[in-house]
Amino acid sequence: MFVHPTQPVTASSGRIESEILRLTAASGLDKSICPSEVARALDSEWQKLSSAVRRAAIRLAEAGRIDILRKGKRVEPTGVKGVIRLRIGQPALVASNDQAT
Repeated sequence: MFVHPTQPVTASSGRIESEILRLTAASGLDKSICPSEVARALDSEWQKLSSAVRRAAIRLAEAGRIDILRKGKRVEPTGVKGVIRLRIGQPALVASNDQAT
């Protein structure tokens, strides 16, 4: 399913992006998360957030903050289709660690 990243941003997009960054940073560079984990962490009716999570992930990947993976390999966020996983981007992890100190 292709979701265009320029579709309207929902009021909770900042919250979604924060949760993506929190979960991917907690997983580290060697592990990835499923976008549904983000949606489940935010709402018991998580299915309704699936598209918004995907759009937020695309925005974060375009900004270089996370990586989008398909079949375990990093892919460009533009036009990504199908099943994806999310992993913290190396520059984002370094910046996150710098802010914590």
